[in-house]
Amino acid sequence: MEKQETIRAMLAKGRHKLDVARTKEVAALILAKPRKVGQLIECLWDEDPGVANRAADALERVSYDRPSLAAPWTESLIGLMAEAEQNKLRWNLALLVPRLDLSAEDARRVAVSLRTYLDDQSSIVKTAAMHGLTVLTRHDPKLLPEVLDMLRILSRSGTPAMRARGRILLKQLETASPRTARQRNPAHQTMYAEPIS
Repeated sequence: MEKQETIRAMLAKGRHKLDVARTKEVAALILAKPRKVGQLIECLWDEDPGVANRAADALERVSYDRPSLAAPWTESLIGLMAEAEQNKLRWNLALLVPRLDLSAEDARRVAVSLRTYLDDQSSIVKTAAMHGLTVLTRHDPKLLPEVLDMLRILSRSGTPAMRARGRILLKQLETASPRTARQRNPAHQTMYAEPIS
């Protein structure tokens, strides 16, 4: 019987640490075999930055369709957000973690990390942090005034990507009534990864 390739082995194959390599394939595998999600989660802490980055990318793609698969690791993922240094790891966590079913207290802890991401050198990390902070308002409405102010400022003064994303997010928040906010909230949207199908 042929031995099946591990998730880590699939993620280890890439030309450099930002190469997506087999990320889509891993995400599709996890959606087909959800019991393997633990193997993927473990790779987020891998010593090889490429493996960790691709694991975060795959998990972000999985969470687009099934955020509940990452739910058992919510606490660990919140902790990882605070210590993550790799840009790709940070921007994928910024998109992924706010999609989870967070308490208001958890949302505030995630917001602390995302605020630090706004100071990152990477425009993508900053833009993902804006997106994540917007999604957090679904979990903790008390964050809304701060997030609206932040979006108003960054949609005028940020990088081109931040300005574009800021205008979109601002429009979503400002036009959504409290009744429709949950339906229109960008929690189930993604910034970069297309749905797996």
